[in-house]
Amino acid sequence: MTRIVVVDDHPLLRKGLVLSLEVETDLTVCGQASNAEDALSVVEAENPDLVLVDISLPGMSGLELIKQIHAIRPTMKTLVVSRHDESLYAERAVRAGAKGYVMKLEASDVMVKAVRRVMNGGIYVSEEINERLLLGMASGHETLAQSPLEVLSDRELEVFELTGRGYGTRDIAERLHLSVKTVESYRARIKTKLNLNSAAELMQHAVQWVEGEKAS
Repeated sequence: MTRIVVVDDHPLLRKGLVLSLEVETDLTVCGQASNAEDALSVVEAENPDLVLVDISLPGMSGLELIKQIHAIRPTMKTLVVSRHDESLYAERAVRAGAKGYVMKLEASDVMVKAVRRVMNGGIYVSEEINERLLLGMASGHETLAQSPLEVLSDRELEVFELTGRGYGTRDIAERLHLSVKTVESYRARIKTKLNLNSAAELMQHAVQWVEGEKAS
């Protein structure tokens, strides 16, 4: 029996994930959490076989949570389940230690397939992302490192992406469970790191990048 912990800050989505897993006779959900701090406590208490992690969590991000899990439980498997486009985050997730990436929009049978592949020692990503990762390995370096956005932290990339999708500072703050002041600080750091001079330039750069990632 595979024991799973589900980490997602949206109660209804978390419940849906749990239900889709519990109908399988070989899978059981042994714990749930709505934020990274609680998740670490549950992981310590339950010692699950697999942790399903959403990227956008209040406080510590899902990618940082994955790194923390692997710091305390190096052999524990993690799988990202997120609404974020795979093309934007899958490589970062794998680099953080995740064994796969599944979009929340995927059907429940895809989710179960991903869980089983990861538990069998494999990695679950789309063919497109798999090819990108393999090309990076073949060329001797990771494809993500070629991106100018490599200088951004995982949380800064989230803010950058949401900016490119047209969200304002207050909207981003609500979605990421941050204060408006914190989001403004992230935006300021992004401008500095990417050598952008204004909020308008940041918006233009972010929109172009998001659209380019969708098309790639």
